[in-house]
Amino acid sequence: MVTVTEQDKAEEPRRWVVGITGASGAIYGITLCRQLLTAGFHLHLVVSDAGWRVLKEELGWDVSHRMASLEEAFPGAMAEGAITYHPLNDIGASIASGSFRCEGMAIMPCSMGTLSAIANGASTNLLTRAADVMLKEWRPLLIVPRETPLHAIHLENMLKLARLGVRIIPAMPAFYNGPQTLEDIVHFMVGKVMDGMGIHHNLYKRWGQPNE
Repeated sequence: MVTVTEQDKAEEPRRWVVGITGASGAIYGITLCRQLLTAGFHLHLVVSDAGWRVLKEELGWDVSHRMASLEEAFPGAMAEGAITYHPLNDIGASIASGSFRCEGMAIMPCSMGTLSAIANGASTNLLTRAADVMLKEWRPLLIVPRETPLHAIHLENMLKLARLGVRIIPAMPAFYNGPQTLEDIVHFMVGKVMDGMGIHHNLYKRWGQPNE
């Protein structure tokens, strides 16, 4: 019989799976990745084909050279092994298995198509399969939907997932903290997701926090 000691647990890398899909707001997902790297986590990254399209349209990435784009966006992290990038169709990747150990998964931003697939158990690619694994293994799954307006099917799918314990964190920035820049707004949303992950950060001023 093999037992796992506290030392073994401490030596295991802390892993989060991050998905980026084709909803507007790719900067949210990229910023989340950067913050998790700064906090010392190992990332397993999956980007949908539409997600790559949004990275091109919104951030100007050269998506014809995907690995080079990731290396430029996360200097040193790829070479050092802090990020593991999984192609969308690699359904045999480690994160497709329930035996893969990780803290959980965040999809930021999440398109309505991806949300629908997860809500209805349609594991048609690695991203939706990884989310399905989080559900069946009762691991944290955080979804940041970005769409407006919402119709009844969108809302029903969110409700279905919320009832399964998924944390739904819509991309709805607040303004009580007095954001001055676009970065402030992005940091607020990323901070809310990191709150849901249980990770300490100083990305935004909380309500009642004195001005510095």
